[in-house]
Amino acid sequence: MKTLRDLNLHDKRVLVRVDFNVPMDEHGNITDDIRIRTALPTIRYILKNKGKLILCSHMGRPKGKRVEAFSLAPVAAHLQGLLDCKVRLAPDCIGEEVEAIVADMRKGEVVLLENLRFHKEETENERGFAEKLARLADVYVNDAFAASHRAHASVVGITECVQEKAAGFLLQTEMEYFHKSMDEPIRPLVALVGGAKVSSKLGALENMLDRVDCMIIGGAMANTFLKSMGVDVGASKVEEDLLETAKKFLKAAEKKGVRLYLPVDFVAADSFSPDAVVKNVTFRDIPKNWMALDIGPATVIYFQEALADARTIVWNGPMGAFEMDAFARGTMAMCRAVASSHALSIIGGGDSNAAVKKSGEEKNISYMSTGGGAFLELMEGKTLPGVAALD
Repeated sequence: MKTLRDLNLHDKRVLVRVDFNVPMDEHGNITDDIRIRTALPTIRYILKNKGKLILCSHMGRPKGKRVEAFSLAPVAAHLQGLLDCKVRLAPDCIGEEVEAIVADMRKGEVVLLENLRFHKEETENERGFAEKLARLADVYVNDAFAASHRAHASVVGITECVQEKAAGFLLQTEMEYFHKSMDEPIRPLVALVGGAKVSSKLGALENMLDRVDCMIIGGAMANTFLKSMGVDVGASKVEEDLLETAKKFLKAAEKKGVRLYLPVDFVAADSFSPDAVVKNVTFRDIPKNWMALDIGPATVIYFQEALADARTIVWNGPMGAFEMDAFARGTMAMCRAVASSHALSIIGGGDSNAAVKKSGEEKNISYMSTGGGAFLELMEGKTLPGVAALD
């Protein structure tokens, strides 16, 4: 796979697929610009090397129709402020008018194409749409790791239509960190996995069982494993159809010699609300109509001990409903434990990243991945279509 530094960019039309699908409030203000900022190294490198920079991205799910609420206009204005140079927003992402705008570009100029998903052909990976995008480019660069698990026209189809193609700095960094953590890790390698559902992470859990030395499971997904062991978890969220699967997974971990840690106590509540009645209970003492919503203090110590000798840590998914302060302590404690570790730490997933930011430990994490779905697919052992298309 070629990288950005392998290309001659001087006076070339460089089409870069970025992920500027940023959150915005009801007034159209960007509330978190991390996805824009992580693309800046690639953007600045192309401008420094006198390329004509054309950026393309999706925003939301307009379902193939032009929806002004999903316009990239706020992104263009924000990026212009970050770069301190003019960023022109094209009226569309394909068509004669857009081609004319690109044809008039000079070295070092920036054009942001309008939302790719205003055309249903984008998500359908339609060949004709990919060809129209390719008319804008001498060089194609994929720097959208968070979209690289999607076989869309701007991610996969276009690579068949542009001869010169490469990975941008963000995509390159994401793949390098994942390679360090899962393919050639410094051991012991510990996986910390949380979140709501076993079903959404079963593939990742099974794949990692052949790679890790230790696995820690928290969050609501731990309830399914505990119930498969005969534990009464009260009214806690459980995936009943996966109890037998969970039981087989625990046996497989034991057979492979993987140390597996589950919660030994919980913060339980009589309802899922900020003003619920809350108390700490052991995993065997959850009241009948109560639910486990966070790991308890004993589990925090137990999990911290499991992380103590780790040299590589991969984390995906929170330990509880951390959005509510009453159920955030376990996840916050794990954030601090991972941050204070001497291990290489890689965190992926929107909720996990949000938790780390809430804890204030962001600067003490080795790497925070920008792509939840793409990160999870790598954990499952899959090849990302957008990465494979560059080879």
